[in-house]
Amino acid sequence: MRYRRSSLLYLRVQRRPSLCACSLSGDMYNNLGNQAGMQGPTTNPQPNPFGNAFYGAGSGLIRGGLGAYGEKFLGSSSEFMQSNISRYFSNPQYYFQVNDQYVRNKLKVILFPFLHRGHWTRITEPVGGRLSYKPPIYDINAPDLYIPFMAFGTYIVIAGFSFGLLGKFTPEVLSLQLTRGLAGWFMQVLLLKGLLYSLGSGEAPLLDIVSYGGYAFTGLSLTMLARLCWSYSYYFLMPWMSLCMGVFLVKTMKRVLFTEMRSYEKHSSRQHYLLLFMAIAQFPLFFWLGKVAAG
Repeated sequence: MRYRRSSLLYLRVQRRPSLCACSLSGDMYNNLGNQAGMQGPTTNPQPNPFGNAFYGAGSGLIRGGLGAYGEKFLGSSSEFMQSNISRYFSNPQYYFQVNDQYVRNKLKVILFPFLHRGHWTRITEPVGGRLSYKPPIYDINAPDLYIPFMAFGTYIVIAGFSFGLLGKFTPEVLSLQLTRGLAGWFMQVLLLKGLLYSLGSGEAPLLDIVSYGGYAFTGLSLTMLARLCWSYSYYFLMPWMSLCMGVFLVKTMKRVLFTEMRSYEKHSSRQHYLLLFMAIAQFPLFFWLGKVAAG
């Protein structure tokens, strides 16, 4: 019995130092962690209502300022883009608002401008608080893209048929003819645009100039078709069509200069010489395109 009691006392004495050591080691760990900058268990701080209110107000002001500035910037840039697009390109759908009566009357004006007894000015109408030109279906003097595209397609088809009759038709020749036709159209547009720029009126819509330049293929198509029936008709129809196209462009460009520049009287001699040059330039352009098409 004495031996058992002594052993129990010995075990109690051995356990107490371990508990003391654990508590001492825990205190030492906390002290060392605080001294070395180690973070202990985090505690939730009390919320600051004033700080959150100031932060919300500041972020709201920043967001409101940036939103107003962005809206103003985007609005001004969109208006700028719309004004420039409408100035230089207009609406493509406008140029395809045609009917059969317009096409017949327009072909008469293009092929026989001497017989046109009406005025050459375009008709305007108020739209959205400003004046706008009426579409081609209501105005014979309005430009369109239906006739130029159809005339250009007819020009290519007749050229291919001519090459077939001559026994020279190949896909390469037809592609070359297409390229030459597009090049002639491009040169016509450059000629008209350069004329307007030289006279200080370069703000005409680009699609208007493209349509005016494309009207040349109506006379070319008619001349090439007549040549298939009678070869000698080419030699008097081509000069006539070149003259008619020159007169048509002179009348049209004078209208554009008078209505857009409002200064037709200031440089009348210079304008007359440039318009005469534009009319004379139709002769070599027509003969070049017609000769290439005939092979």
